[in-house]
Amino acid sequence: MAIAEAVKRCRPNVISAYPITPQTHIVEDLAQMVADGELKAEFVNVESEFSAASVCLGASATGARAYTATTSQGLLLMAEVLFNIGGLRLPIVLTCANRAVSSPLSIWNDHQDAMTVRDSGWIQLWAEDNQEAADMHFQAFKIAERVSLPVMVNMDGFVLTHAFEPVDMPEQEEIDAFLPPFQPKYRLDPANPLTFGYLAEPDKYMEARYILHRALDNALPVIADVAAEFKRKFGRGTDPFVEGYTLEDAEVVLVGMGSMMGTVKDAIDEMREEGTKVGALRLRTFRPFPKDAVRNALRNARSVAVMERAISLGNGGILSNELKEALYGAKTMPNIGSFIVGLGGRDVTTDTVRKVAKDAANMAHCTEFVDLRMELIAEGDR
Repeated sequence: MAIAEAVKRCRPNVISAYPITPQTHIVEDLAQMVADGELKAEFVNVESEFSAASVCLGASATGARAYTATTSQGLLLMAEVLFNIGGLRLPIVLTCANRAVSSPLSIWNDHQDAMTVRDSGWIQLWAEDNQEAADMHFQAFKIAERVSLPVMVNMDGFVLTHAFEPVDMPEQEEIDAFLPPFQPKYRLDPANPLTFGYLAEPDKYMEARYILHRALDNALPVIADVAAEFKRKFGRGTDPFVEGYTLEDAEVVLVGMGSMMGTVKDAIDEMREEGTKVGALRLRTFRPFPKDAVRNALRNARSVAVMERAISLGNGGILSNELKEALYGAKTMPNIGSFIVGLGGRDVTTDTVRKVAKDAANMAHCTEFVDLRMELIAEGDR
């Protein structure tokens, strides 16, 4: 409900989506707003997520402000179009209600869906709670339109999408002042013909990818500027890239993204009272990866335990490898361990966090699965 209301106040011209749990309520509410005349927009019903993304691509190419939402298999079905949207530099905003991917079938939360399309040329923002998720959408449209890149706002399925909590919503007039009407630099127009996404021969394709890569890197200061402007106007917000928690003297730092970081903070409070020096680092921006912010936040860390709700099968943690690349060459390189937690919606409890913090000091394994049910594994091996 909060995300639908936030998107409504961003005044999109075109919305297209296909229902898939746990995202459906967002676009269901937006469809109702359009039907009731509360939102002046074209809501396009389609037969698949591939078509939904394609509709948004076409709409954005003509200069319309476009929005969609999806999750899990729906996001993967969009994958071809997501790469097209990124390559075309179209400022579409997408909400991903993060959910596990098949097989086996799971409708519960983890981060495998968004991690799988991390290289598609989209900015990725990650919310901890519903207030932050709503606020990120106001910023996402502004960021997207300033840098001509699509933005994906990630929020944990069910944990956030189906949780009720108070959300402060700025007035329409305030959002109109913060987010003016979209004025595209380039658009499809019969009066001024242009070609979008034409064939790039081998002597041109690599340069096009370099330009896209550079555009993502150059988006970092824009993300920071938009976050700072939002905080000035609405009084909310943290560091646009990372949020540190009791890092000053932390000997072990727990790193992660999304809603589980609230539980991590609760566990840290308990461990601090017991005399254990533990801290946390939450990533709000995953693409472009904020290397400098991460390097600065972890400059004094001895051991870093990355809590991951996704895995690169056959290799290990995804986020931990990103951290290793960011920290490579630093004056002091901490031990970095990857801890796979919460796949398929398994609860990440304070006990889970304690296990990770305890094992992080030993770092016996590069990748460790936490809270495994060994009896099921033995049964599967048979």
